[in-house]
Amino acid sequence: MKIIFVRHGHPNYKNDCLTELGHLHAAAVAERLADEKIDKIFSSSCGRAYETGCYIAEKHGMEVTQLDFMREMSWGKKDTDDFLHPWNRSREWVAKGKDVMDMEWYADEEYDGRTVTACYHRVAAAFDEWLATLGLQREGCYYRITKATDDVIVLASHAGSSSAALAHIFNMPFTFVCRAIPPDYTAVTVVNFGGEEGELTSPQFELVNDARHIKGVSVENYFGN
Repeated sequence: MKIIFVRHGHPNYKNDCLTELGHLHAAAVAERLADEKIDKIFSSSCGRAYETGCYIAEKHGMEVTQLDFMREMSWGKKDTDDFLHPWNRSREWVAKGKDVMDMEWYADEEYDGRTVTACYHRVAAAFDEWLATLGLQREGCYYRITKATDDVIVLASHAGSSSAALAHIFNMPFTFVCRAIPPDYTAVTVVNFGGEEGELTSPQFELVNDARHIKGVSVENYFGN
């Protein structure tokens, strides 16, 4: 089974939808994936991710199934002490010499008890439940193939929730994933779960954070220049 992770296009966060530029991004990634043999298309239930998924689905004459657990994670409110932006924080950790490879990152005083930490654990647990419905049952650090399939699945979501899912299935610290592979708009990451039914398997990257399809995609004067 192969999962194609796609981040949403440029967003209007206030209205939870794509901007004019975001629609161009979504159209570009849909064109890029037009020749893929896609069996199922899922998205976060947030508007910006669903709209992105719909562009892909239209190319294949398919419907998009929405997943609430892949909604974007909460960082807290900027006017409270709970706010924590994981990409900025990972960059700060590197600057301070702190270990972004610490598997117990969530116990650090900067993350312990924060909104983002609870969201990470929620996404990780729900992602395993979803994989189980697709024939992959979590056992320890790996997955038991309960139903072998060659299905190709698209999952349109967000930088945060997809980073949490990838960190979990690859047994990597969330702090490291946020630092090493922060996704651009509509970036494509392809993960393959190979193996025979009954075997234990671990995922393999086929492509990571590739957004070449939006190179040069812009709206005239969109950024005021």
